[in-house]
Amino acid sequence: MTQPVQTVAGVLMQARRDNQAADAASLEQLLQSPADAYAVQEQVGRDSGWFTDGVPRHWKSGGPSRAAPLTHAPLPPANVWASPADASRSHFNWRLIEAEVALRLARDVSPADAAKLSHEEAGALVDGMTVSLEIVDSRWRQFPDAPALLKLADQQSHGALVLGAWRPYAARDWGQQSCVVHIGARAPQSFRGTHSLLEPAWLLPIWLQHATRRGETVRRGTVVTTGTWCGMLEAQRGDKVRAVFEGVGEAEVQL
Repeated sequence: MTQPVQTVAGVLMQARRDNQAADAASLEQLLQSPADAYAVQEQVGRDSGWFTDGVPRHWKSGGPSRAAPLTHAPLPPANVWASPADASRSHFNWRLIEAEVALRLARDVSPADAAKLSHEEAGALVDGMTVSLEIVDSRWRQFPDAPALLKLADQQSHGALVLGAWRPYAARDWGQQSCVVHIGARAPQSFRGTHSLLEPAWLLPIWLQHATRRGETVRRGTVVTTGTWCGMLEAQRGDKVRAVFEGVGEAEVQL
């Protein structure tokens, strides 16, 4: 581990212990590449004791388009909750909401499997899908304008993940998929066909190649949430948040 990686990981660990956002300004130049940011993720995971049994079992993955690099982060298992969830006693510096579709692997995926997987074949690896709500949070005081590599190092600005009921995965017309998000007493917000990658399973080969890059197998039942359909919507402590995807299901969390 390089000194810059150790420094950023130490600041993030202190921010988590203190429940206080840290200043990113003095750290902006320390991370030079996504590999550095992923090394920070791994160090924070080790220091926190999150991932002690092989490849993590819950991930977030996504990107702004198919043409852009995708980013990935393993998620602390203690912050993955079944819907309906109660987050009212959990600390967050920010409470931003992403409504997503999560996918579950039907079988183990080895590094060799991931290396040869095509986008067209990826759906065959999945046995379940569900609605997920990500509570986006950050350990950086400058969020959401903190440097991209520092946000990636901070588990890609992850706070918590809420998973709805699982149902069998099936190909859908994702371009017509509707999503309705309810936050507190505000009027519901509706979205249709707004996934940046056009369909959730498209990212599976890229994510799996990342998750297996250390030579370990990703196990059956591992879950990945695949990117927002609604951007990042602001929420406040006390709000009840609910996302409904027609034909897929719903998820709910009390903030």
